[in-house]
Amino acid sequence: MKILVTGTAGQVVRSLAERAVDLPGVQLSAIGRPQLDLSDRKSVIASIVSAKPDVVVSAAAYTAVDRAEDEPERAFAVNVAGASAVAEAAELIGAPVIHLSTDYVFAGDDPKPYREQAETGPKTVYGMTKCEGERAVAQSNPRHVILRTSWVYSPFGKNFVRTMLTLARDRNAIPVVSDQWGNPTSALDLADGILQIASNLGAGQFGIYHLAGAGDTNWADFARHVFAVSRTHGGPFADVTDVATSEYPAKARRPAFSRLCSEKASVVFGVQPRHWQTSTETVVRRLLAQDFHNGG
Repeated sequence: MKILVTGTAGQVVRSLAERAVDLPGVQLSAIGRPQLDLSDRKSVIASIVSAKPDVVVSAAAYTAVDRAEDEPERAFAVNVAGASAVAEAAELIGAPVIHLSTDYVFAGDDPKPYREQAETGPKTVYGMTKCEGERAVAQSNPRHVILRTSWVYSPFGKNFVRTMLTLARDRNAIPVVSDQWGNPTSALDLADGILQIASNLGAGQFGIYHLAGAGDTNWADFARHVFAVSRTHGGPFADVTDVATSEYPAKARRPAFSRLCSEKASVVFGVQPRHWQTSTETVVRRLLAQDFHNGG
């Protein structure tokens, strides 16, 4: 099975590349700029059609949540028109598309975990573009799986876990927002789920799914767990001070509640997300081995 992933440097792309290595019969490749530019439809169509993959994973996106408020045209060009072009190109060669989306498509004001059929209501430009992107993908390719996820972290690139460990090198106490709730999701686990779905796609399984880490928490308690694991393994740690979202105003409103229910993916594809605490320990230990052990 040939899998083509859009993007080359993101957390999910790098996790997919790592996880696919040991899967027999799976050939995964990633393509990004300049060959494939989501703001250039022709490059998207040409790159995907010429590669002739069996499955396309649409992972590349405009993800700068705050900057999107000032660059709505670019965000829409990438997350809507670009996503549509990826799905269209997959349809042209008869391939299904697995498109990554986000908890930001919801308003974030419901304390219950969101299920796939819940009403969307994005409050940010980024969320609006991802919501419109979902619709565009569905219209461009009936053989689609749209995967919404949240709070992604990994041993790669910039993410919350790496940021916390970096800050703890120089600070004894770190203020972290405690009134936003969600499901921390390891990109490594997300990659495992995507590969499992790609290998088991069949008629009647297309549609929207949620795939996020099991269990939920707030950002402050997430940070506390990161530091507890790091301290146990000789890495940097700090005290966490709970603060309210209102104390850290941002251009884009963060959802207070973005819990996602992943039951549907478990029932249909057999995907069983690991608990966020377990997955966090795996990632922290890898980061410590790479960059942070003994404060180095």
